[in-house]
Amino acid sequence: IMAEKEIINRLRVVMAEKNLTNQYLADKLGVSEITVSRWRTNTIQPSIQQFIQIAHLLRIDIKDLLEENFEYKD
Repeated sequence: IMAEKEIINRLRVVMAEKNLTNQYLADKLGVSEITVSRWRTNTIQPSIQQFIQIAHLLRIDIKDLLEENFEYKD
């Protein structure tokens, strides 16, 4: 299980890679820019539904957002 800080750091990394601002994500998700900033600084966590929406907006698999080095083991 990944620590919350690492999850949020992954969001920051993906947004930077795609040159997206907090305001862009906030507008698309219907939240404030402050909320997105708090997600990126690990002050608060997005809901599961918001994580799904974020993954869709960023055009990435939700596993890539939640787990940086996902590896399946049975």
